[in-house]
Amino acid sequence: MSAPTYDLGTLHGGLRLPGEKSVSTSQEIQKVPIPDQLVLPIAQHVGEAAHPVVGIGEYVLKGQLLAEPYGSLSAPIHASSSGKVVAIEPWPVSRRFGQTAPCIVIECDGDDQAIEQAQPLEPFNTLEPDVLLGKITQGGIVGLGGAVFPTGQKLMQATTMPLQYLILNGVECESYISCDDLLMREQAAEVLGGAQILMHALRVSECYVVIESDKPEALKAIGTAMGELNDDRIVLKQVPTIYPSGGEDQLVQLVTNLEVPSGGLPTDVGCVVQNVGTAAAIYRWICEGEPLIARVTTVTGPGIKAPMNVLARIGTTVADVVEFSGGYSESAEQLVIGGPMTGKSVTTDRVPLVKATNCVLVLSDTDPLGDEQPCIRCGECAVVCPIQLLPQQLFWYACADNEAKMRSHGLIDCIECGCCDLVCPSHIPLTADFRNAKARIRELADEKARAERARIRFESRNERMEQEQLSREQELAQQKDTALKAGPAAIEEIMRRQKAKDKKDADET
Repeated sequence: MSAPTYDLGTLHGGLRLPGEKSVSTSQEIQKVPIPDQLVLPIAQHVGEAAHPVVGIGEYVLKGQLLAEPYGSLSAPIHASSSGKVVAIEPWPVSRRFGQTAPCIVIECDGDDQAIEQAQPLEPFNTLEPDVLLGKITQGGIVGLGGAVFPTGQKLMQATTMPLQYLILNGVECESYISCDDLLMREQAAEVLGGAQILMHALRVSECYVVIESDKPEALKAIGTAMGELNDDRIVLKQVPTIYPSGGEDQLVQLVTNLEVPSGGLPTDVGCVVQNVGTAAAIYRWICEGEPLIARVTTVTGPGIKAPMNVLARIGTTVADVVEFSGGYSESAEQLVIGGPMTGKSVTTDRVPLVKATNCVLVLSDTDPLGDEQPCIRCGECAVVCPIQLLPQQLFWYACADNEAKMRSHGLIDCIECGCCDLVCPSHIPLTADFRNAKARIRELADEKARAERARIRFESRNERMEQEQLSREQELAQQKDTALKAGPAAIEEIMRRQKAKDKKDADET
């Protein structure tokens, strides 16, 4: 196995953040015991929520389908362990503003009895790519890097474009998060096995496994596994530790020197990007028959007594995971699901771990930046923006709710990485402002779409009424023509009938 290819890259902006990962990576991944209760949201992915196919009181087995995909963009949900469905009800979830969502609640029996495979497993390379893509869709697998786009549908959409590269993303550049690092160290063979499955499904023959320079153990483990696999199609690449180089578009630029167009996707330049955790999940599903029912999650921060990476069942509550990690320290003040730059602050640890939960972060300082001050136009935000936007100007347009200017200055391309927030000396929450502005743009777009649908309905109604009026006039003209041809007697009969009808209407009135 040759040494990994070094790539200094051409990423604009970004920041070198403190890692804060040494404590959580000092031991192997620890397996969390089966909890007493599992809480499984039916929406753990981008798109429509899945539709429950089980009822309250029903006994379910590990791996059993609980909710099937619904709509054009959705993913199935499977039971993480065996037990009884005790509720299907709203439950606190890790969304902004403390929202609840419908969840299937299972009371675990501790037996962890798995469902039997309906069909024997077949070697992936004996399946046609289209069949393989369909099977991946059935595993409930979504992007584990944070986007949670249903993987099967993402791959199917990708195959409609000319593809050249598969990129496995092992770049974990946000502070505190180390789940992918430990996954690559301990499950390198599964990651590369997933890469081979993905290459077969996508019909591509070039794959880059990309890891940051601050992960020597992961680089060594993947390199060793590549030597044992002996597949020349897979190349290991090392990139600098700069946040947010793990973003899809940024990674494509670093590795291939291709730039994803504004508003576009990596597939527009022939690339498909998948997280290393997603690749490992695909391997376990296709080669071992295990759907996505567990994931590696980092539990860390100054508010955790024993930071570590854990393998936990999807649906395990944060409270159970924190308790397994030694509990809260005396300095615990803020609970964040995700990293410090892109995570969501939640107010309760009753929220469950979902497919997107890569980190449970407990901080000791809830307001480290200080009070917001007026913008001093220093331009530091533009220097660090990896998309090469002008956050200062976007901020003004967002305050003015100027949709046209926000669009023309590329607000939609903002990846909400938080770099501008971190360097702003005035402590302006730029990312939150941009997130709200993007939501407002989507709201305005929805309003325009509704207005357009209303216009179409109005015009269709008018057209229909005009057609009905024309049809009545034609019918009346035809009756007159028929009467004239029939002679005076027919006309008198028509007039007699009309008088009788008028009299009847008058009497009824």
